[in-house]
Amino acid sequence: MPKVKVDWTKCNGDEVCTGLCPVEVFEMQDLAEHPDSKKSVPVRPDDCILCMACVTSCPEEAIIVEEE
Repeated sequence: MPKVKVDWTKCNGDEVCTGLCPVEVFEMQDLAEHPDSKKSVPVRPDDCILCMACVTSCPEEAIIVEEE
């Protein structure tokens, strides 16, 4: 099962990952601890197919995907 993490201090909320992910792992959410912009949240990490499109396309390098 993949482990999907987002570093919210790096995430700028540009939604690149939500547009690229073929299985819709990510959802943009307002987080109280990061009020500057919406953040990408891996709401369906179990659906990840390890394509790494999110990792390679994130301009902020905020996403980490590891195989457990």
